[in-house]
Amino acid sequence: MNWLTALSLAAVVIPSLYIYTVSIVATRFPVLRNKRICLLIAHPDDEAMFFAPTVLALTRPETGNHIKILCLSSGDAEGLGPTRKRELATSGTYLGLRSPSDVFVIDSPFFPDSMTTSWDPERISHLLASAFAPELKETTNIASASASRSSKNKGGAGKAEVKATIDTIITFDKHGISGHPNHISLYHGARLFVSQLLAATAGKNKEKGQGQVDLYTLPTLSLPRKYSGILDALPTLLEWAWSAGITKKDKHERPGGLVFMNNLIPGEGWASVDKAWAAMTKAHVSQMRWFRYGWIGLSRYMYVNSLFREVVQPATADN
Repeated sequence: MNWLTALSLAAVVIPSLYIYTVSIVATRFPVLRNKRICLLIAHPDDEAMFFAPTVLALTRPETGNHIKILCLSSGDAEGLGPTRKRELATSGTYLGLRSPSDVFVIDSPFFPDSMTTSWDPERISHLLASAFAPELKETTNIASASASRSSKNKGGAGKAEVKATIDTIITFDKHGISGHPNHISLYHGARLFVSQLLAATAGKNKEKGQGQVDLYTLPTLSLPRKYSGILDALPTLLEWAWSAGITKKDKHERPGGLVFMNNLIPGEGWASVDKAWAAMTKAHVSQMRWFRYGWIGLSRYMYVNSLFREVVQPATADN
């Protein structure tokens, strides 16, 4: 068998195996169901460049999920903020969101689109509390929260019960995939929000680390894996099985890890890679430079996503 024959065989076998694996993952792997989910991103196009397999999988009608996208900047570094807001809403419809009204973009001087500026985690946490747990704003001071809980335990009136209006946050991990400081800031802000929420609801959670909101993050991978396309399916499945999957006997209600894959066959099922490509090429037109085509063709994040649930401890006066 010469190299040309081997290459031709691989070109047939590898995609075929991938398509078969997609069907297994879609039908037999854990998935979130009946959840209110916030996809927390930094810039318009993050949802398509990094999270497309996740959004397409979790917006499938049979899952019963309701996903909202919260974007903390308009991506106005080049003066295209209004255009990019509209593009994000269009992208959301390609990825299966119920309505463009499920996309929210924050335009604030505190969250500039910048490769050199980190955003304040406290401000991000406060924003999340304002949007999804208004009562938490009154108890973000740990001492007052503790005093409030103490007064309730003694029969005092205390403050209103803190209750979140979402079940899950999905965002970048602590390395931000590309190392972008805005991405990394989202991780720290979301983690702080969940930590403060845990502190405000302490004593009501039966399982250690379980609060009202679960935080799932998208892992940063090495450069070879990042640009390995569908070839990263096997390493992803092995990683899931080892660190958060079958070896830990995940509960389907709150799985420790999730895997989502886009089908290569256009229009085959709800989650197909042509929809992910369309979210970039047809929605985010202003961002389509030559290197973007390289990304959507080679990046594993266009085909495969793995998410891991963060273990978060309640905030204390010292952290």
